Amino acid sequence: MVHHIGLQSSILGQYLAEIRTVGVQTDRLRFRHNLSRIAEILAYEASKDLPSQTVTVQTPLAEAQVVKPIASPILLTILRAGLAMHDGVLRIFDHADSAFISAYRKHSSPEDFEIEVEYMAIPDLADKIWFISDPMLATGSSMVAVYKALLRHGTPKQVHILSAIATPEALQFVQHHFPENTQIWVAAIDSELNTKSYIVPGLGDAGDLAFGTKI
Repeated sequence: MVHHIGLQSSILGQYLAEIRTVGVQTDRLRFRHNLSRIAEILAYEASKDLPSQTVTVQTPLAEAQVVKPIASPILLTILRAGLAMHDGVLRIFDHADSAFISAYRKHSSPEDFEIEVEYMAIPDLADKIWFISDPMLATGSSMVAVYKALLRHGTPKQVHILSAIATPEALQFVQHHFPENTQIWVAAIDSELNTKSYIVPGLGDAGDLAFGTKI
């Protein structure tokens, strides 16, 4: 269910190093670009798990057989941090429909919060393959809240979650609330979650680094 892609030696390690490094991550353009490139790699790996078919195409010289996915997934992005990853996933699945949903932490204290889901712009979701992207899976609460909100509009055929960094706690929480055929694709897994529910070492606030500090 969980695919830890960062365990393999690849260029993904460079992109992870840059989004984590203080002196590099302050370059917003590069930070967004690296998140997008991480998402491309995760989406490519996830594409190997999709139902496929062999089709015949006509080249200028002869017919050729190609194995390709049967259908494009729905690309769901959690606003706002997920926007940088969405661009990369959309480059891999360039014919796919997109969906956008907001989720944020509503704090009652620095340590205590609830997840608020307020906005959706979605196509028909029923019996489709969902790709949900969000840079950080800290507690998993946002991902689960979004999933429950989306279920009001249809049940998925299959779910793929794409995240740059996750914690074991979040992965366990997500696995408990998502269907058994859910696949989680992560670039890195960090073991610690601090009292404010931020991943350590993590990288900070992905949304702020990508788009600026919010009030």
